[in-house]
Amino acid sequence: MRLAIINDYHHVAREAADWSRLPGLEVSFHGRVSDAEAPALLADCDMVVTSREETRFDAALLEKLPRLRLLVTHGMNNAALDLPALAARGVTVCGTSYGFTMATVELAWGLILSLVKRIPAEDRAIREGGWGAALGGGLTGRVLGLVGLGTLGGDMARLGRAFGMEVIAWSENLTEDRCTEVGARHVQRHTLFAEADIVSIHTRYSKRTHGLVGAAELGAMRRHALLINTSRGPIVDEAALVTALREGRIGGAGLDVYDTEPLPVSHSLRGLPNTVLTAHVGGRTRENFLVRYRDALETVEAFLAGRPLRVLAGPGSS
Repeated sequence: MRLAIINDYHHVAREAADWSRLPGLEVSFHGRVSDAEAPALLADCDMVVTSREETRFDAALLEKLPRLRLLVTHGMNNAALDLPALAARGVTVCGTSYGFTMATVELAWGLILSLVKRIPAEDRAIREGGWGAALGGGLTGRVLGLVGLGTLGGDMARLGRAFGMEVIAWSENLTEDRCTEVGARHVQRHTLFAEADIVSIHTRYSKRTHGLVGAAELGAMRRHALLINTSRGPIVDEAALVTALREGRIGGAGLDVYDTEPLPVSHSLRGLPNTVLTAHVGGRTRENFLVRYRDALETVEAFLAGRPLRVLAGPGSS
């Protein structure tokens, strides 16, 4: 039997877990695997461990993977997996724990501070021989608007208050009790975008949240306001965001996620000076990858023993 560990382009999987605990299983390690490369690379694999949403497992690919029986993904939610198609093909799909959820919150604040303090511009100016090129702002007394107030949104709220910010929040099913718990003021959707100096997105991606932040929401934002997205790219209408940034209708954006990943080399976002961009690294810390690969090994062992763990889909599921 063969197990392929793919999208391990930071080479963490080997050291994270003792894969020799899988006797009789041929284990191979691979870096980033594109959709075009996947059929040939995985055709003879019985099991695959993949890192989040790097490779799309859809019906077309599954037709070319006749031996696949187990697919393990980092985390418990992966938009690149066609779960009904996988179940119909008899593939069991399992996840792992996420690790330390504060990693994404840390990155969100890194993006916020980079934009507010103009850190990239200042760094670039000094390296080019300048000094004091940018006049940064502050956070105290500003309004932080949170779209989503779950675990990550709650941590964002607590840190926002520590910076002396007023915190407001909205999501479709948000309650007053939850807002009180984390010290946020519950507002309507339009009010959040109109009042916030910084809007940070921490809601899950689904059909319901696709395009949640569109031209109307961006148009309601103040000209100096910042948009931060460390959740999923399609929650924001990317074309509308590019237009708002290009025309200076909002102050800037800190983005870790995009409609297409990796972000195409020619994408308009790459050329906009009022952005700080990172490569979907919110939860991708060394500490988290160590946890996820250890969980993945445990999941493979459990599957081989007939007791799969953290099952997302399986034969007979719909």
